[in-house]
Amino acid sequence: MTATSDILIIGSGAAGLTAALNLADRFSVTVLAKGALNEGSTAWAQGGIAAVLEPGDTFESHIEDTMIAGAGLNDRAIVEFVIENAPAAIHRLEELGVPFATEGADGQGALHLTREGGHSHRRIVHVADATGWAVQEALQRAAEAHPNITLVPDQVAIDLATSRHEERYSGAGNVWGVYAVDKPSGRVSLFTARATILATGGAGRTYLFSTAPRGATGDGIAMAWRAGCRVSNMEMMQFHPTCLYNLEVKNFLITEAVRGEGGHLINPSTGKRFMADYDPERLELAPRDIVARAIDAEIKRDGLDYVHLDISHLPADFVRGHFPNIYEKLLGLGIDMTTGPIPVVPAQHYTCGGIVIDRDGRTDLPGLYAAGECTESGLHGANRLASNSLLECFVFGEAAAKSIAARWDDLPAVPTIRAWDESRVADSDEEVVIQQNWTEIRRFMWNYVGIVRTTKRLERAQHRIRMLTDEVNDYYGHFRVTPDLIELRNLLATADLIVRSALHRHESRGLHFTLDYPATLPDAVDTVLVP
Repeated sequence: MTATSDILIIGSGAAGLTAALNLADRFSVTVLAKGALNEGSTAWAQGGIAAVLEPGDTFESHIEDTMIAGAGLNDRAIVEFVIENAPAAIHRLEELGVPFATEGADGQGALHLTREGGHSHRRIVHVADATGWAVQEALQRAAEAHPNITLVPDQVAIDLATSRHEERYSGAGNVWGVYAVDKPSGRVSLFTARATILATGGAGRTYLFSTAPRGATGDGIAMAWRAGCRVSNMEMMQFHPTCLYNLEVKNFLITEAVRGEGGHLINPSTGKRFMADYDPERLELAPRDIVARAIDAEIKRDGLDYVHLDISHLPADFVRGHFPNIYEKLLGLGIDMTTGPIPVVPAQHYTCGGIVIDRDGRTDLPGLYAAGECTESGLHGANRLASNSLLECFVFGEAAAKSIAARWDDLPAVPTIRAWDESRVADSDEEVVIQQNWTEIRRFMWNYVGIVRTTKRLERAQHRIRMLTDEVNDYYGHFRVTPDLIELRNLLATADLIVRSALHRHESRGLHFTLDYPATLPDAVDTVLVP
């Protein structure tokens, strides 16, 4: 099947749906989702959205907090652009019906703002502790109601359709859409458009322990890289300090706001708070990279399985009121956060690097844009500041839409693109190979390319990636593509980019900490990989 629209968006989260809603009044828009429309990372976001709204807070303060967290690797002009557009983004979400928490018990009054690690003011707008879910619902509801937006779930993107797929090769390097596997039928469809936006999220599932959803396998990053886009700062993988430690539940995040509202990190062996040993001024409110390394150090030094996050010293009504979803989830697991501590460990949480884009969301390839976690826009630098992620999605989703609209008359019409050739491949009875390789990747990435790195560990990971890549390429060339095979191929490509970037950076900065180069160099320089 071939489907054509004016604009194709791959990803149905905050970035993708924001772009779609900004384009649909003028253009026909198709939005592809890998699974269900609400299965992406947006719906998982607990904390909130950062914006300067509190009296006494300033754009300059938010900018400086972002630059400090990013260890100077941020692009200051981009940081200013995003932060100055944050209040307007919040206002548009309110107009869509996002029920942000307010100071008044009746839902009236000023927005209630929380504070999170790395922020110098209260500036986190939220919907209790389930902000992402509320945002996803509002955006999706608006998209479903728009007659010019077609939402297509269960489409697993294989590769971008580029000039090399044209019936008559032009050599222009344009992107014309994507080939994707329809999960229910297993057949490959071609979706074409004059402009394509990648809003595919991050690559958290490259790691054994991650707070990311199952589908976060770096698909957009891998596809863009194979098509010819530069990627940048892939070594900057953020590990959230506080993921629930539980043998049954593997990826439940305990939001940053628990520490922002007064939660203490305690070594269960000594019974003492330990952040004063690592960041005596900011304590639990230090940026995520510092807190994650501190927890990792305590666990390794004392042979612990976890540390404690304790907010039980605050009134029970306050805790339940601010964190109702976390409270109920933990209670179902036998943990009452109002009376005792929560066992937590760090876990991979956010991909700070990605596809290189400019202020308009443009990539290196004509006709291809990108927004959100799959990109490296210059906002996050070496470490994302808490609650800047959804904000980036809204600002760049809108920026990409505006850029496409402004340049529409210059975008060429879609030529004839070849359909996917399924005649040369057969079904495979070796699916166990895919599962085995998936597990192996995630385990060695966790062990060798995690919170603390060394050159030898990185080289070991690179050796395994090369061997597995040969196996997967052989498998990919001989058997019918399946969603699992596509994800495995993209996991390997993303893992390779992470390791290559980490080996390239001969310093410790932000999220990249290596025992072989513990010092930070005077100049902050992006790691840019060119295909």
